[in-house]
This record gives sequence, structure tokens and C-alpha cells, in this order.
Amino acid sequence: MLADFIMNDDASRRLEKIESHLAHLEHLYDKLNEVVIDQGKALKKLQTHQQRLAQTIEAMEAERIKSDRSKPPHYQ
Repeated sequence: MLADFIMNDDASRRLEKIESHLAHLEHLYDKLNEVVIDQGKALKKLQTHQQRLAQTIEAMEAERIKSDRSKPPHYQ
């Protein structure tokens, strides 16, 4: 009987330790998930900003090319 009590007590402590570790892992998972979501939002924002910059640069380059094309003297 005493042996059963000791085994149950040991098993209980081991189970408690496993549950504690599991709770810790769940907490870490939630924190990491938040980081991934935040980084996804930041990445989307940076991609949008980069697309706007690329469009602006393309428009400026097109305008520069247009302005550099002067008419030959016989067209003026």
C-alpha cells in the first residue's frame, strides 16, 4: 500500500511538472504567434511603401526621359 502511495505521489509530481511545461510552451507559442502576426503586418506595410516608391521613381524616370528628348533643330 505504501509503495502504491509513493508511486502515485511520484506520478502526480511528474504529471504536474509536465503540465507546467506544457503551460509554458503554450505561453511561448502565443507570444511567437503575436510576433509572426506583427511581422506580417509590418512586411505588408513595407511592401506597399516599396510599391509606391517604385511607381514614383518610374514616373520620375519617364518624365526625365521625356524632357531629355529635345526636337532636332529642323523641327523647331
